[in-house]
Amino acid sequence: MFLVEYYQEENGTYPAEEFICSLDKKMRARIGMIICLLESYGNEVREPYSRHLVDGIFEIRAVQSSNIVRVLYFFYHGKRIVLTNGFVKKTQKTPAKEIALALKRKQTYSSRGGR
Repeated sequence: MFLVEYYQEENGTYPAEEFICSLDKKMRARIGMIICLLESYGNEVREPYSRHLVDGIFEIRAVQSSNIVRVLYFFYHGKRIVLTNGFVKKTQKTPAKEIALALKRKQTYSSRGGR
């Protein structure tokens, strides 16, 4: 089993959790189902549910009717998966600023010793 957790900002907020909570009920359920898959299967989860982007950053891929949502995450020591940020996808490519934000949060998380 893997432990899925939310990245915590210095001010105590959890950006990915807040994003997921802001979604409609059906999309939250779809994201929740994929998170359950990650908890059970971790790095074995592949498309259409998950995809590696760059430098250890992965994305949860969720589609509900015409809405496309992504939640970015990374793996950390001890079978931990850390959800960093999420967004509604409006273009073909994942926005570079979202990937850069996930990479920054990954670096910060590691420098804090996994907290």
